[in-house]
Amino acid sequence: MFKGLGQMGDMAKMMKTAKEMQTKMQQLQDDLETMTVTGESGAGLVKATATAKGELKALDIDPSIFDPNEKEVVEDLILAAIKDAQARAAEKHQEEMGKITEGLGLPADFKMPF
Repeated sequence: MFKGLGQMGDMAKMMKTAKEMQTKMQQLQDDLETMTVTGESGAGLVKATATAKGELKALDIDPSIFDPNEKEVVEDLILAAIKDAQARAAEKHQEEMGKITEGLGLPADFKMPF
């Protein structure tokens, strides 16, 4: 299509690639809001569910851990489950970003500025 135009053809290709990346990034941002991950602690006694963007959506606590004498243990389990969910959300986010960058011919570990 741009044969013989030299660098103009390269510029058009870069612009097209940039537009594709912008569209895919917007779709990914939308998708990350609906993708969920679940982190857990205490062998599943506490589960935290978050979006792939890291927003906490739900907390499920097995009633068997409610012992007034073990308040600190329960708090630690809750925090551990939330941290696990956040770590899984970050991993999922990175995984999905990797799919986009690879699809555009960029290295899988390419870090986007956002």
